[in-house]
Amino acid sequence: HVGNVHLLPILKEARSRGATIVSVDPVHHRTAAFADLHVQPRPGGDSALALGVACLFFERGHVDPRAGEYCDHLPEFERLARSRSASEWADLAGVAPETLDALVQAYAQKPAALLIGWGLQRRRNGSATVRVIDALGAISGNVGIPGGGVSYYYKRRGAFDLGFAKRDEVAPRLIPEPLFGPAVLAAQDPPIRMLWVTAANPVAMLPESETVAQALETRELTVVVDSFLTDSARHAHLVLPTTTLLEEDDLLGAYGHHWVVESRPVVAPPGEVKSDYQIIQELARRTGLANEFSESLETWKRRVLQPVADKGASLEDLRNGAVRNPLAPQLMFADRRFPTPSGKVNLIHEVDVTPTRGTPTRPLILMALSTSKSQASQWDKQDQQGPAIATVHPLAAPNFEEGEIARLQSEQGELRVELRFDKRQRPEVVLMDKGGWLSAGRCANALVKAEVTDAGGCAVYYDTPVRLLKFPTCC
Repeated sequence: HVGNVHLLPILKEARSRGATIVSVDPVHHRTAAFADLHVQPRPGGDSALALGVACLFFERGHVDPRAGEYCDHLPEFERLARSRSASEWADLAGVAPETLDALVQAYAQKPAALLIGWGLQRRRNGSATVRVIDALGAISGNVGIPGGGVSYYYKRRGAFDLGFAKRDEVAPRLIPEPLFGPAVLAAQDPPIRMLWVTAANPVAMLPESETVAQALETRELTVVVDSFLTDSARHAHLVLPTTTLLEEDDLLGAYGHHWVVESRPVVAPPGEVKSDYQIIQELARRTGLANEFSESLETWKRRVLQPVADKGASLEDLRNGAVRNPLAPQLMFADRRFPTPSGKVNLIHEVDVTPTRGTPTRPLILMALSTSKSQASQWDKQDQQGPAIATVHPLAAPNFEEGEIARLQSEQGELRVELRFDKRQRPEVVLMDKGGWLSAGRCANALVKAEVTDAGGCAVYYDTPVRLLKFPTCC
């Protein structure tokens, strides 16, 4: 209902054909009411939950008899799954054994698809968790069959030829995005003197927001290209106004599906506003690179679409409507051959299954979630007034009243928040809106430490221990 609205019509159609919809999320949200079964594990309990399902699959004979033909390390994965009883896995995941059993019964009905949201990658061991779920999909026989699979990501630019962008090949050094603030400040030999920020609002959206702000404002020159005066723009020396999507001429891939479209402007940009490409052209003209950026947008579009132009996705095709990426197969791994050295699924068999825990002094876990009211940090200004809302189960704030103004504190910082109670949430979590503005005192990322996950280079957004504190009473 928020992060992948394109999926809803497909889920509704599947349900009309008899499919069972299961939602697995430590947060209770609108999708929970839509689902036939909502499973609410503790934060970071997904690996334990998946291994509990795998344990019962092995015990009850639900494992594909041919799994050994296309899976490496099957015996080792079975030992991992059987290293605890199903009830022990359920307890570690924070769900009732009956809930685990209901999940097993639902997933045992083939074909069954696992659709993994992006929340898992925002935990310290997120990559390993995704691999555990991948393993469950493999041993159940749901890989390489219609209606099955484990889906985590769509190559939204997979139809485009981006070979002209050398990126990492020519970059003199690389800084992981989650470590941006501390890394810029620490960079030496040589130090980073200038920053150019486009298509991003790192102050609001990256961990350690105060550190990121410091990194931007302490360079010799920081340029931010944006349509609005964002938190990042407020810390820049120069802000270049650029077009919004309604004014832009571009090609677009997609979040959450395989369709490609051409974006055409519906209104003219105001005044001196220029597109990102026009800004680069003007800069190139002043730096001796005018020839490299002299071609029209039409020419660039046709160049980018070369891999699919003769497959039904030319620029003319896109101008007649959205086109599904012809390079995206309808069925992945139909031959059950995989891009590994052995050609088999490499089942994970060593994994830290410990769920996220708070600390004795900071027992709650912060999660800042997407909301239907904004796209990342693109809020209406009136929605960024007053203290940020922090939603908790009443048991998480036993000495507070609903609506009370409290201090939400991590090791990294502190925010002033207004408490909302929701008995449907787990008592370990504090929920906030994603993308709140630092300038308004509503930025959850100001509380999040800059660190990277176990693989994939994502920020650890969802594992921050926090506590609620009272404001001192007035004398």
